Amino acid sequence: MASQLCLAVGTHKGGFLFRSDPAHREWDLEGPFFRGTDVNHLYLDTRAEPRLYACVNSAWFGPGLQMSADWGESWSQPDNEVRFEEGSDRKVEKIWCVAPGPGEAPDLLYAGVAPAALFRSRDGGRNWAEVEALAAHPTRDRWTPGAGGLMVHSICPHPSDVDRLHVGISAAGTFSSEDGGDSWEPRNQGVLADFQPEKYPEVGQCVHHLTLPGAAPERLYQQNHCGVYRSDDEGRSWKDISEGLPSRFGFPLVVHPRDPDTIYVVPEDGPEFRCPVDASFAVYRSRDRGESWQRMEKGLPQRHAYLQVYRQAMCTDGADPAGIYVGTSTGQIFASRDEGDSWRLLADNLPPVYSLECG
Repeated sequence: MASQLCLAVGTHKGGFLFRSDPAHREWDLEGPFFRGTDVNHLYLDTRAEPRLYACVNSAWFGPGLQMSADWGESWSQPDNEVRFEEGSDRKVEKIWCVAPGPGEAPDLLYAGVAPAALFRSRDGGRNWAEVEALAAHPTRDRWTPGAGGLMVHSICPHPSDVDRLHVGISAAGTFSSEDGGDSWEPRNQGVLADFQPEKYPEVGQCVHHLTLPGAAPERLYQQNHCGVYRSDDEGRSWKDISEGLPSRFGFPLVVHPRDPDTIYVVPEDGPEFRCPVDASFAVYRSRDRGESWQRMEKGLPQRHAYLQVYRQAMCTDGADPAGIYVGTSTGQIFASRDEGDSWRLLADNLPPVYSLECG
């Protein structure tokens, strides 16, 4: 398996796996898993023996986390599921994402849910418990739902310190913990919330996607409702790096797997339309931490591209040069084998693509 590349795809009608030959020229498609059901995030954990985690959200049966240790041949549920404690007045509405802890803690996992809570497993996903201090934060009464609801959708653990992690909440902002989740600090200084009466509040910013480069863990990037931002001090202050982009609005943001200065975003034509600017699809790349941007469009549809890229629907692989993958609301997956310089259609006619993860 080490010579293969696997692309895990979460969609509106199930999860899929694409597996390539060693040269990444030919791809085999497996699935759908959980046919006809929203798989908001399909995550492949390769820190130990490969394991798939699926955030399955059924309109009939509700949300549930599913796990597979045999590449989707069989699935199991946790012994203690991602649920609030019995007697709570809250109910898990949707499981948005799964994220791993550091490599030195291969059994540590996190899950983000709506309504805006964080769960943790210390045994590889078999048992889950809420990290209660986040939802109990004293600013909670100032958190408001975004268009997708009030949820933890981005989880960024430190790559080597098990006690440090960051989360992105829509619409509350970035919150950080340095004590394993026992306490949390809002870190939103310099991030605009132009839809709020106070334009730079302590909390209430609408983070669309938050990410931490493993090669530079003091740095964070975010695509926000109101711009693209970089922090060089673990979120304590933020710099607006939107200049040079055709729009401040968008959802996904990914970082090059080895170069923390290189990032990719997909701007959209504002919150009302949510399609590429001028219906011309492009990925924008910066090689200098967002100080300048380059439009990457070769091989992407340039006319009548009325599609959207959701917050988790872009990823990178570990190849050299790095591969970049982007999925669309209209069921295409585009792949670049040259770090974004050119693109080809990897898949078409899929259900709307919610998430992409490489392993």
